Amino acid sequence: MTPLSRLAVSLLLATFPISANAASCSDTGGGYEAWKSEMAAEAKADGVGKKGIAALMATSYSKVTIGADRNQKSFKYSLEKFLEVRGAETIISQGRKRKAKNPDFYAALEAQYGVPAGVLIAIHGMETGFGGFMGDTNVVSAIATLTYDCRRSDFFRPHLIGALLLVDQGSISIETLGAKHGELGHTQFLPGNAYAYGVDGDGDGRIDLYGLADAMATTANYLREKGWKPGKGYQEGEPNFAVIKEWNAAKVYQQAIALMGARIDG
Repeated sequence: MTPLSRLAVSLLLATFPISANAASCSDTGGGYEAWKSEMAAEAKADGVGKKGIAALMATSYSKVTIGADRNQKSFKYSLEKFLEVRGAETIISQGRKRKAKNPDFYAALEAQYGVPAGVLIAIHGMETGFGGFMGDTNVVSAIATLTYDCRRSDFFRPHLIGALLLVDQGSISIETLGAKHGELGHTQFLPGNAYAYGVDGDGDGRIDLYGLADAMATTANYLREKGWKPGKGYQEGEPNFAVIKEWNAAKVYQQAIALMGARIDG
């Protein structure tokens, strides 16, 4: 699932405001090629460079993304059923092994960002099965398609600008693959959030959320920036559960992260 956050989107909208002459939108793909030129002009005004603009112009209308967006289903499972369907016991078991195998890595993240290993590992397991599947859809095309589509243009526009800036800085390319709504990396960040909260966790001078160190550091940084209180609890009714809500809008998902995180840490 995706870390969709109204607060994050507000921050991004403030960074990349929608101009009075914003690019048009459509409910079909017929005008997509003309729209790209309109959007390119806006992107240039927002500071996107040549590489980012070239990536935008190379995109294609993603019918796969539109199909997924049109057919989203709300979480109707009980918590117990959701945990069963998502393979919670497997995530917990594998998560404990991952923590035990690399304790210093997670301890360093907690020391720097205040977020315990269990939460980060639970998110990693829930999002991509610990990196087992990070998506098969072109990220820039997906985000561009959702920006062009009239349903939620305002929401996705900052993420498109973020994606193009990520291309400029070399964090992603026009070939980068992610989830069907353009989420990318080990923990499935939307591009605008990746740009806003990205961290070079391994010190190689590049933010790459397909690398574990950068992805985990960025996830921890995101939660800290959303108000994570070091040393405080994160179960329902405790201070940091509100921060978990910033990660995903579905209550069963929030509850699952909290419950699995506690068992991994335990």
